[in-house]
Order: sequence, then structure tokens, then C-alpha cells
Amino acid sequence: MSTSDDAPNDEPTRPEEETPETPPPSEAAPEAPPPSEPEAETTPPSEAAPEAPPPSEPEAETTPPSEATAPEAPRVEAEPAPVAEEEAAEVELPPRQRPEIPGADLIPDIMPTEDEEFLDAEARAAAEAEAEARAAREREQHEDVETRPIADAAIDLAAGARYTATGKRKTAVARVILKPGSGTYAINGEPLEGYFPRETLRRVIRQPLDSVGYDTRMDVVARMHGGGVAAQAEALRHGISRALIVADPHLRGELKRRGFLTRDPRVKERKKAGLKKARKRPQFSKR
Repeated sequence: MSTSDDAPNDEPTRPEEETPETPPPSEAAPEAPPPSEPEAETTPPSEAAPEAPPPSEPEAETTPPSEATAPEAPRVEAEPAPVAEEEAAEVELPPRQRPEIPGADLIPDIMPTEDEEFLDAEARAAAEAEAEARAAREREQHEDVETRPIADAAIDLAAGARYTATGKRKTAVARVILKPGSGTYAINGEPLEGYFPRETLRRVIRQPLDSVGYDTRMDVVARMHGGGVAAQAEALRHGISRALIVADPHLRGELKRRGFLTRDPRVKERKKAGLKKARKRPQFSKR
């Protein structure tokens, strides 16, 4: 029984092995690659292979890329062409010649006038001196106009006329009384020369009456307190100017233009804590 069983078993196995000689290996080959990733990548070319046989489709597909690439190449070549032409044009320009004097070809910031263009150093210095002299003359004329008495001043000089006003500067206060007289000053019962020994301060005090032209026709009586001598002098001038406005309101414009009615607002800045003065600091010590 064993032999009979073995014989029939051997016979059918042979034909099974002989019949699927070529087909099974071909079928097994494609089934094995799908699970592996690299084999799956190789399959697309095998799939694309059967699509290649149709002659019409691949030819139509291959021709357009060739046509598309052909026009692209000339476009890329056409763009640098004008750049090359411009570069050639730039190169053709003549080279810049170096001037004999460095910077002579540059445009100066300040162009000299026609008269000064060809002047030498001495002539230019003479022109500058003349310009300074002209400016000095104009300044003197302006000062003369300011010191010239006001022509339209009309102040009533009656026997009992009294014009009072208050002038201030810093902490100085001056209460002024103007009255007809011979041009004398009485400040806190003292004459002007005794109370203000400096000539510059006396000149400042006399400015309002001198500008009006009543310096010898009116007396000044003032009571002052606070501040220093310079502040008191400016406060007195301020008070006299205000008193003149009371005497003749038409003088306001001229006195204001000359700066006699404007109180100087500058004062000493207060001392700060931790500092020696308003802004002066003690010396810093690193150790």
C-alpha cells in the first residue's frame, strides 16, 4: 500500500510542476514586489512601459516639451542681450579726464558773485572790510534813530501834574512819580549820582525821558526796595516808562518798540536739594 500511494503521488506532482513552468514565476514575481517599498517604486516604470507603445500619444506628448523648451532658450538669451548692449555703450563713453586742479570740476556750495569771482586775496579782503564798515554805519544809524527824541510827545506840564507808576525787575520794585521840574532825580531821598554810582546804570535810567525829549523838563521821585543795583536801575526805567504812558498814551508804541515797557522775566533759578546751586553738583568721588 505504501508503494501504491507513493506512485500516484509522484505522478500528479510531476505534471503540476511541468505545466506551470513559465506562468507561475511571472505571476509570483509581480506579487512579491508590492509589499516592499522599493519594488513599488520600480513598478511605475513598468506600468509606463505599456503606455509608451501607442505611437500617436507619446509623439504628441514629446513634441510639445521640445517646442516649449525651444522658445524658452531664446527668451533667456534675449534678456541679457540688451544688457550687453548697454554695457558696450557705457564702455564706449570717453574716460573722465583728471583736472589740473583737484576738485576744480566740482560744483562749490557757495557760488561767488560776478564781482568777487576774479578778485585776488587783497581785493577780497578790502571788499569784506567795506562790507563790515557799511554794517557798522547801518548799526549806528539804527542806534541814532532809537536815541532820537520822539517828536509827537505831548505831555501836560501843569503845575500840579503828577504821573505815578510801578516798575519791576527780578525782586526789585520801584514806585515812580513824574512831575514838572528841571530834570532832577530823587531815589529814596538821594540824588541819582549818589544812589547809582555807575555811569552805565545812570544811562539806563535816563533812556525813557531822553527818548521822549523831557529829560530837562520833568523831575523823578522814586522809592525802591529789593534786588541789587542793576535790578533796581532796570526797575526804575520800567517805572518811568509806565509813568510816561500815563502822561501820554500815544507814546506806548514807540516806547514798546524800543523795549522800555517790557519787563525782563529772567530771574535766578532756585537752589535744588543735594546740589550746591541751582544746577551745580558736588564733585563725584569714586572712592
